[in-house]
Amino acid sequence: MVEQRALEDFIGRHPNLFVLTGAGCSTNSGIPDYRDRLGNWKRTQPVSFQAFIGEQLTRQRYWARSLIGWQRFGLARPNSTHHALARLEAQGSCRLLVTQNVDRLHQAAGHRAVIDLHGRLDRVRCMGCGALTSRQDFQTALAGANPDWLALDAAAAPDGDADLERADFSCFVVPACAACGGVLKPDVVFFGENVPRDVVATALAQLDDADAMLIVGSSLMVYSGFRFVQAAARRGVPIAAVNLGRTRADDLLALKVEAPCEDALAFLLEGERA
Repeated sequence: MVEQRALEDFIGRHPNLFVLTGAGCSTNSGIPDYRDRLGNWKRTQPVSFQAFIGEQLTRQRYWARSLIGWQRFGLARPNSTHHALARLEAQGSCRLLVTQNVDRLHQAAGHRAVIDLHGRLDRVRCMGCGALTSRQDFQTALAGANPDWLALDAAAAPDGDADLERADFSCFVVPACAACGGVLKPDVVFFGENVPRDVVATALAQLDDADAMLIVGSSLMVYSGFRFVQAAARRGVPIAAVNLGRTRADDLLALKVEAPCEDALAFLLEGERA
């Protein structure tokens, strides 16, 4: 309770926040996270960009699991954490929200100034011609080409994946790009792939004008997000974090709240409930 009051005071004293969010924001929407309280992997690391592009069987395995996982992921809805942060923006206290999530739930909650640092899972991109397709339309194509796979079930995994094993993925049909016949990939940044430079530059430019940084639901173990904390620390910008467990930036924080995101930020929605 003391930490939550300190967080409310921190936000109240800094009306121009740069917010960085991670998987902990979306676990309450039914989307599993990758790491435990110590910041270690809970499961096998996600597929790498190099393996996805270079190996047909890896693409078959990815899309077979995604066919099943999307059925749950596509139904996810914003939870109170997303709504609380949208409320923070509506109050004029959030200059920019940078999210490491690919679920677009911040936007679904009404948040406007959002940078999807790692892309968005609701689109599919052709690696040949760059054509974009909605993930839901591609789901229809995947299901049409592999109708028997729809009967399979598997536990939900992070980012629309599913824990489907012991299947013969070599028989799974992955449709090619309708425009050029190229390889189709979710429009997200895979491990081993770089975040586009212009995306990073835009976020850093906004950080220059922020008076504080708030991290919500991220262990910051991935450098793509941690770089913004390092930049804030170099500028002398105070940093607060809400996260269950260790973060990579613990020694840089002015305040840390170890509580579920929805509990720590509940005060932002109190006026709406009244």
